[in-house]
Amino acid sequence: MLTVDPTCTNAIDDIEELGIPSSELPAQSRASYRTVPVKTFRNRFSGQEGETDSHTKRSVDHFLPGRATVFVKTWGCGHNNSDGEYMAGLLAADGYEVVLEDSKRDSADVWLLNSCTVKGPSEQTFVNEIRKGKDQGKKVVVAGCVPQASPKGTEWQGLSVIGVQQIDSVVDVVEETLKGNTVKLLKEAKETSETGRKRKTGGAKLDLPKVRRNPYIEIIPINTGCLNQCTYCKTKHARGDLGSYHPSEIIARVQSVLDEGVMEIWLTSEDTGAYGRDIGVSIVDLLWGIVKAMEAHDNRDAMLRVGMTNPPYILEHLEEIAQVLVHPRVYSFLHVPVQAASDKVLEDMRRMYTKADFKKVVDTLRNRVQDITIATDVICGFPTETAEDFEATLELVREYKFPVVHISQFYPRPGTPAARLPRLATEEVKRRSRELTRLFESYTTYSHLLDTIQRVLITERSGDGKHYVGHTKSYQQVLVPLQEGLMGRVVSVHVTQVGKWFLSGEVIDGNDPLGAGERKGTPKLVRKGRELVRMGGEDHDGNDGTELSLGSGEGLKKRAGGKSDPPRTPETEAGREVERRKPSPPIFIVIAYLLVMYVVVYVLMGYEGMRWSFRVALCFVIASIGWDFAQKATASR
Repeated sequence: MLTVDPTCTNAIDDIEELGIPSSELPAQSRASYRTVPVKTFRNRFSGQEGETDSHTKRSVDHFLPGRATVFVKTWGCGHNNSDGEYMAGLLAADGYEVVLEDSKRDSADVWLLNSCTVKGPSEQTFVNEIRKGKDQGKKVVVAGCVPQASPKGTEWQGLSVIGVQQIDSVVDVVEETLKGNTVKLLKEAKETSETGRKRKTGGAKLDLPKVRRNPYIEIIPINTGCLNQCTYCKTKHARGDLGSYHPSEIIARVQSVLDEGVMEIWLTSEDTGAYGRDIGVSIVDLLWGIVKAMEAHDNRDAMLRVGMTNPPYILEHLEEIAQVLVHPRVYSFLHVPVQAASDKVLEDMRRMYTKADFKKVVDTLRNRVQDITIATDVICGFPTETAEDFEATLELVREYKFPVVHISQFYPRPGTPAARLPRLATEEVKRRSRELTRLFESYTTYSHLLDTIQRVLITERSGDGKHYVGHTKSYQQVLVPLQEGLMGRVVSVHVTQVGKWFLSGEVIDGNDPLGAGERKGTPKLVRKGRELVRMGGEDHDGNDGTELSLGSGEGLKKRAGGKSDPPRTPETEAGREVERRKPSPPIFIVIAYLLVMYVVVYVLMGYEGMRWSFRVALCFVIASIGWDFAQKATASR
């Protein structure tokens, strides 16, 4: 059983995660929960490292397995949120009542806390939640990167622990915890290769049931871990080295969730660019396989978002990645952290790239992918960062004016090499963070989109409950007023306001969204004064057979007195230009004007002049009538 609070707005760190009212939930999103067989607990944990605390083995009979209520709380990145959704789905499939909102946690029998170890504050929040659960006498199960990276932490001694690659055991762990036992599962998931060697896998199988926080968005982990050894990173201690899922398993998951009505697919990873290097494939192979599967599916409006990638492993695939991001079914968006613009600091961080490498990634993508949105991350106050190093970072942001910059202060994470370095003064770290924040907030990147028409996929509801939230092809966030029937659909939006973080506007074809598999062009609009009037639609006649989806927001605009931007490519451009014409003057005004001119000519030039002007006036009248007729005929199409 699942209970979801419509106002729930738990955040995923690097994206917007907004609650969806229960009335909007598609029935397909929970169709598969009961098809998952219940695992048998007998001998399940034999041989596991630190599997059970013997002194806690005791029987508690007043809880019936599968009948208790479990509160599931997740912090952190997209990968962590996907893990949390899988664990909630497995529990719901087994008959547990799952609650996700903080307001109902007090009624739960078990608290399942799924943690993030990236920053000190997020870990401290997790620890505080453990203490609250203990104070209330709750059964507490901890999961995620914090206990995986620090298995001997004092706060979770005596508690059941689920490792990041053991999430498929959540039902058994909760069952034993309710009985009074303590179970700890922290081993890596491995498989035997064709050569007979053991290798690390991506983790639990991807075909498990899920309770999605947003039924229109599916987060798919494509691998776990990475190939780097960043000196400040604690996540490496939790997720370890690279372990990739096979492309066939990922593509099968894509096909499955499209069947369930999902409209956005997010690929998540600690480093997308490194995907597949451990199994002999590349991220480009995977992306084209997913795009092909999406093109073949009846759901023609669903979109793909590529996850975060570090510069080193994306450099060799830049041209191919650009081609993928141009595709109409893929958001023109990429998250590429820079962290610092000083080569010396990057070397101390052991980031495995230079400032020039990062600039090459950004420059290439901006040149190849029209209107691409590139997000980045910056760490302020790394121990070896000088004032000159920080100024280089400021200059990089000034130069590129990134629309999204995640700004963090340096937090020394226990057990990392950077934690042993002498720290900068706390006040200096805060000052640099404030200075970079002021710079970021000093410019706008969306002004050119004001008064344009954008194709927007609506998938979320704002935290204040007053707007629906969608995204353009370039993944710019758009707010529109609430209107029945918009959720999960592609609509045209007239942008009436632009801000630092989002666009807002009015839906102009909300009652006629694109249906699954339907080939339908952008509605033609005619400008009358300051008003946009819908004048019908026209069929999409692309030569490549590509179905119309979000297309390019830029390709859908035509500013009055200006020129529309060129299409991305003739083969993939899915948008159609919207014409904005000034109406011809009413015919009676033209006739009146010519009569006045005729009288003036007669007074000045006499009878002969009158005869000449009459002929000219007659020609003007005929031309005006013809022009007016042509305008009306064009608009009616």
